[in-house]
Amino acid sequence: MTPLLERSAELRVLDGLLAECAAGGRVAVVSGEAGAGKSTLAAAFADAAGPRAQMLWGACDPLLTPRALGPLHDIARRLGGRLRDSIAGGPRGEVFDLLLAALDRPPQAARPVVVLEDLHWADEATLDMVAFLGRRLALCRALLLITYREDEIGPDHRLRTVLAGLPRGLVRRIGLPPLSADAVAELARRAGRDAPGVHAMTGGNPLLVSEVLAAPAAGVPPTVRDLVLSRLATLTATAREVACLVSVVPSSAGPELLGDRPAEVDECLARGVLTTRGDDVAFRHELLRRAVEESLSPVRRRALHAEILRAYEARPGVDPAALVHHAHHAGDPGAVMRWAPVAARRAASLGAYKQAAAHYARALPLAADQPVRDRAALLEEYSVAAYHGGLTEAFEASRSALALRTELGEPVPTGVALRWVSRLSWWNGRPEQARELGFQAVEVLERQPPGPELAAAYSNLSQLFMLSVENDAAIEWGVRATDLARRLGDFDTEVHALINIGSARLHRGDPAGVDDLRRAHERAVAAGLDDHAGRALTNLASTAVDWFDLDLADRTFDRIIPFLAARDLDGYARHLLGHRARVQLARGDWAAAADDAEQALTGPAMHGGGLVPALVARALLRVRRDEPGALDDALRATERGYPTGESQFFCPSAAALAEAYWLAGDDVAAAAEARRGLAVALRAGQPWFIGELAYWLWRSGGPAPAPPAAAEPFRLLIDGDWRAAAARFDRLGHTYLAACARSHGDAATALRVFDRLGAAAPARQLRSSLRQRGLPVPRGPRATTAADPTGLTSRQREVLKLLAEGLSNADIAARLTLSAKTVDHHVSAVLAKLGVSSRGKAAAEARTRGLL
Repeated sequence: MTPLLERSAELRVLDGLLAECAAGGRVAVVSGEAGAGKSTLAAAFADAAGPRAQMLWGACDPLLTPRALGPLHDIARRLGGRLRDSIAGGPRGEVFDLLLAALDRPPQAARPVVVLEDLHWADEATLDMVAFLGRRLALCRALLLITYREDEIGPDHRLRTVLAGLPRGLVRRIGLPPLSADAVAELARRAGRDAPGVHAMTGGNPLLVSEVLAAPAAGVPPTVRDLVLSRLATLTATAREVACLVSVVPSSAGPELLGDRPAEVDECLARGVLTTRGDDVAFRHELLRRAVEESLSPVRRRALHAEILRAYEARPGVDPAALVHHAHHAGDPGAVMRWAPVAARRAASLGAYKQAAAHYARALPLAADQPVRDRAALLEEYSVAAYHGGLTEAFEASRSALALRTELGEPVPTGVALRWVSRLSWWNGRPEQARELGFQAVEVLERQPPGPELAAAYSNLSQLFMLSVENDAAIEWGVRATDLARRLGDFDTEVHALINIGSARLHRGDPAGVDDLRRAHERAVAAGLDDHAGRALTNLASTAVDWFDLDLADRTFDRIIPFLAARDLDGYARHLLGHRARVQLARGDWAAAADDAEQALTGPAMHGGGLVPALVARALLRVRRDEPGALDDALRATERGYPTGESQFFCPSAAALAEAYWLAGDDVAAAAEARRGLAVALRAGQPWFIGELAYWLWRSGGPAPAPPAAAEPFRLLIDGDWRAAAARFDRLGHTYLAACARSHGDAATALRVFDRLGAAAPARQLRSSLRQRGLPVPRGPRATTAADPTGLTSRQREVLKLLAEGLSNADIAARLTLSAKTVDHHVSAVLAKLGVSSRGKAAAEARTRGLL
């Protein structure tokens, strides 16, 4: 092992975090390039901590498809008990709760230190586990130590989102720079080597330095491959065979592979080619393993994978993801077909849906000669996994499965397939197709004896009608579903339908819908139906926002967003973050609105209208702040909202685009979008959508009086009573709309609000209007008294300060608990507002202006 040089500061940070765990959990995030010494640092910390810490090690492996919760399997073997028993097949929520319980130790006990290595290779469920622990670590006295390669995760890697979501104040980032020339010279001296070119050749990478200095030949080998092969050349032929076998195992090799070759293993260990890892052996670093693996001929690699596959298949309990990996590289399609569905089902049971979908995708091309019924079932499982993983392949897979079910001519499976394709059609922004297929499902299933499949098909239609605000039909189909579900004892479908009925009542303005949805939530929670529980209050919160009931929305957000986060229901959570951004925008907390909108928009792709609220909030924020590209943002919102045809997505995006055009001075385009949205709002009978769109149509030169169905504040404003309208908006908590109302008669007050909010575009419009009418124009904020003469928001000033300290965007994101994309946007805005082209110039300009 390379002697640990130039890492004392990092060790002190880890030691300090361990001490701080007495007051609650902490997180250390260690990053660096491959070979930077992340694992070495963790091992040195473990040695230094001694009995003060209980080290729980888990690592991610570069398998073809990562094993679900791979690091937790390692930890569960160490902890034993219920956690070890449950991880094999228990519900993911129970597994996570058991892990948290194992970390909850009395103050006098050794502090648990959970080391999760190489998270750049992590599966979806492992990243969910990190997010889960991060949200709860303050409740226990444990240290979570994460390592990853900075150069292995791109801007959209989900690990960035997970790290940005960890609680501020609990996290310390530790970057490992290369060793200095002096440190490399000291290591060479200790090794008794004169190697002046080592630092230049290795760039100070500790792993490469160690290998160069340990190489038997003098001089500096040009590549890692040459380093490792020179070491292999010192082994006997049989020991080299062992090293080659271990090189095709992405993690470590255990006794089941090497038990009959102890002498060869000992030789590899003695020559420093391999190292021990518990009862297993492995290369000291992934770079070294790959160098040996890549030196093998394709034929030799395939034969070694086949040997490992045979050994693993003869041993119970081997992770099926490892079996798929070796079967694939052994070129054994039968084994891939045998194990990929097993690995997929296991991954799906643990919430690693993307990994499950990858396993199914690997098996499907090999299933051509399987019976039609088996292929249909495989496609259906693939579709469900892809749907939960947010993958576009879900839709086409469901259609292919439907075609096979139709070919088989089995009515009930065909009806179920029709309902599922109907559901996915809605998610993919095809509401008319969804309804057509939904009716086909009912038609097929009604010809059979009534069963739960028919009840679910009724409830599917109820939901589709509810989403299109056809409330009477939604309630009628919902009642059919609940009646049948109750007769059959199908509680799952009963709750699903009750949520549709409550939502439809709420859409009609019936306050009983609030109680309906709250009761449905409680019943679903009691039954462990997390998705239904989440949907119930998601519908309540989003409808409250659309109906301008900000207080009800806030109360519901406070209740449901933590619930969604705790259960990793990210689709609902991101949808609601967009709605919460709309509330914050209305109330005047625009920094919070920006943060929520960006957090919602950061993550895997979502289809349909789920992200429209966040797109609308971000567009309105940028439009009102007069930021470059704001109109394009508003257009993007309509590109997602309009195709759904549903008022909940169509109308807010139409209002945002109308406002954007109006603020840009294009009354004709603004009127066209407002009129387009108003037609949808009138069909839905939603008074607040009608009022807002009628207002923008009126501001763009459209008619007065207001439509009779418009909500009262907008009707008052359009009909000329701006004072009453402003007072009504004040009571609702709509700061911005109250200022818009006052702009029609109390310009000074309106401008003060616009200037305070940073609403540069409406402030400019109002001042221009006053000048055109020959009226006095109140001055804007003076440079000497304004909070920031550059127009930077408070959040942008925070970003500027950290940028001037030399922090990267990733480090700023971690410090402020923002997503990397949010920080990218803030940095771009800072550069634009300061009128500079680089981060260095921004820092210099900030110092010159005294902004720091």
